[in-house]
Amino acid sequence: MPWHQTVIRLKPRSRGFHLVTDEVVRALPELARLRVGLAHFFLQHTSASLSINENADPDVRADFDRWLERAVPENAPYFVHTAEGPDDMPAHVKSGVMGVSVSVPIRDGRLALGTWQGLYLGEHRDEGGSRTVVVTLFGE
Repeated sequence: MPWHQTVIRLKPRSRGFHLVTDEVVRALPELARLRVGLAHFFLQHTSASLSINENADPDVRADFDRWLERAVPENAPYFVHTAEGPDDMPAHVKSGVMGVSVSVPIRDGRLALGTWQGLYLGEHRDEGGSRTVVVTLFGE
């Protein structure tokens, strides 16, 4: 299987950072067939983010959320794009800061994440809804 691509629809989540590693891996049975390779994850949204960080202590996810809320506050007087509500433009900025794609090596049919690493969905809207991730696998 040199190339495989699939679309994963993540369940809706509240604002904040959420570990989605298990949800994503469950949707990728093809992963088990790869001895070595690369998985690329691309989030198809401009008001959410995708990143890799601490998977054990939920305080880390809460700290990320608190830091971003302080760095990019709602109702800032310099935001012009406000038609979709006070959380819209800050969500776009947060998405741009955190990013929407990550690549992870594949080793022996598994994502080769470090011991304390997990895939985060950053939901930056109050009502973001379900989010879509395009996953591209390459390997042997």
